[in-house]
Amino acid sequence: MTDLSRRSLIASGMATGMAAGLAGPAAAATGTPRPWGATPSPRQLIWHKRQQYAFVHFSINTFTGREWGLGDESPKLFNPTDFDPDQIVAAAKAGGMTGIILTAKHHDGFCLWPTMLTEHCIRNSPYKNGKGDVVGEMERATRRAGLSFGLYLSPWDRNHADYGRPAYIDYFRQQIVELCTRYGKLFEFWFDGANGGDGYYGGARETRKIDAPRYYDWPKTIALVHRYQPDACTFDPLGADIRWVGNENGVAGDPCWPTMPNHPYVQSEGNSGVRGAPLWWPAETDVSIRPGWFYHADEDAKVKSPARLVRLFDESVGRGTNLNLNLPPDRRGQLAAHDVAVLKSFGDAQRASFATDLAQGAVASASHVRGPAFAPARVLDGRDDSYWSTPDGVTTPTLTLDLPPNRPFDLIRLREHLPLGVRVTRFAVEAETDGRWQRLAEHECIGAQRIIRLPRPISARRLRLVVLEAPVCPAISEVALFRSVAPVPVAPPAAREDQVLTGKGWTVVAASAPGAEAMLDNDVATAWTTPAPTAAAPATLTLDLGQARDLAGFSLTPERNPTPNAAPPRGYRVETSVDGRAWTAAGEGEFPNIAYALATQRIPFPAPRRLRYLRFTFAATAVPAAKMAVADIGAFAG
Repeated sequence: MTDLSRRSLIASGMATGMAAGLAGPAAAATGTPRPWGATPSPRQLIWHKRQQYAFVHFSINTFTGREWGLGDESPKLFNPTDFDPDQIVAAAKAGGMTGIILTAKHHDGFCLWPTMLTEHCIRNSPYKNGKGDVVGEMERATRRAGLSFGLYLSPWDRNHADYGRPAYIDYFRQQIVELCTRYGKLFEFWFDGANGGDGYYGGARETRKIDAPRYYDWPKTIALVHRYQPDACTFDPLGADIRWVGNENGVAGDPCWPTMPNHPYVQSEGNSGVRGAPLWWPAETDVSIRPGWFYHADEDAKVKSPARLVRLFDESVGRGTNLNLNLPPDRRGQLAAHDVAVLKSFGDAQRASFATDLAQGAVASASHVRGPAFAPARVLDGRDDSYWSTPDGVTTPTLTLDLPPNRPFDLIRLREHLPLGVRVTRFAVEAETDGRWQRLAEHECIGAQRIIRLPRPISARRLRLVVLEAPVCPAISEVALFRSVAPVPVAPPAAREDQVLTGKGWTVVAASAPGAEAMLDNDVATAWTTPAPTAAAPATLTLDLGQARDLAGFSLTPERNPTPNAAPPRGYRVETSVDGRAWTAAGEGEFPNIAYALATQRIPFPAPRRLRYLRFTFAATAVPAAKMAVADIGAFAG
């Protein structure tokens, strides 16, 4: 009798037939499985394939050193000396980005396109003698590079006199129409969730609060975008195509379901989604390559490393979300050389890692097969419109790949056929090595994709996907294997200590709680933690810089990974002194977006001043918490 190996049986199709036969009558071929639960729209399906793209925060804040402008900035401040959109786009493309989203207008209300709707725009800036159009120049550069283009338009406008009143909504919607009709096809239109608060407001200089869902009438506003840009995915509010992941750290929940309840966004739900909820509202994971969203010279040495970007990829794209990586140009209008080098290293590593699917040439079999149109081999054909599935009653099957020899791998990529919904609740991946099966990983949710990174490469004779829990039969479109390539390290530049002062040589004179020295070690992993302050019992801190200096302001950095039940301060009062006895007020106010962005706050004094001592008072936490935490305090000279 001829000796038939298992591989030859599988290759001949006999094993698949035997498996189907063993499954009994339920394994008979049937038609296409019915969709289960919420499913994506056509534009959402296209969006899922984009994987990662770039944010570009570039505006008045680039020239003021702020993260959130107040709206009272003169347009004459905007004057990039050598704006080069092709350089920005080329760096993003080298980093593996598939598109660019530009901040056409941030909260300060300054418009980067030559609109006639307001004087607070690029027409009144020195850039190209008022003849420039940064939105148009970025759009053309993006298309030259073969990338997709999208726009960010802040609903909040701290400059506009009518903000908070009905007249502003007319203005805001006219801005939407201009942007949707002047700059070609857009892949995404981004509405920020920060809305209402203090501002210039045409000279009123007051605080204005709004009920955002009612004020903006989001269904009508989103429909306006889709009237002119039917393929553009809208970002964030209920009714939009994409949701916020719930933090600005670049980390999605694990799992991160693309479905959400049909009610206004809740941050705790947004990070992980809600299994089986009725809305297909997938998460976008946004993070900056630097601590801040806009360029700051003192962060030149704090750019995320290529290795950290790889981890961010795993924590976002690897969990089925899209990564939106912010790349802030400097005052020239270009990305800093170090940022460019980091992007290239990251992009090169990703391209090399995913260049060759090591599962190609494998032979696929399964415990159950729905029929020839849904054969196990469909997971290897590289098509997103085909998939392996099982009879309706079989919800916990196993798919096995008989692998070619001598192909070590450490990356496993799984994908579901999204038009049928997210069908797998829980799964495991196992490998047979040296005649023994071992479980490599167990997770919830596959969705758009699940990338599993192993601690080290393995060589396996077989690999199997085990569906552990599912409400309906699975629809698996891909099982792929890769060997990761580590990114080349990029040494950071030296910090500019002539302009930026850290806590080196500083001492704590007095503090309302012990441990304040942790803020002076230039290490954001350590923090000063105090009981949550109140107006009646504020947290206080006095620092001695060691010698008198001419300074322009101070900086405060919140904890990057907040202590449980701790939050940064909501606002500040700061005083300065030359001798430690006579004190002068140097400002008070709120730290904008500190609880969610967790970015360094740079607070300028009303005017540069000579000082040796700094005294701070903190009266509340940014969000309710039992404790207040601050990682670092510094100062700057210019």
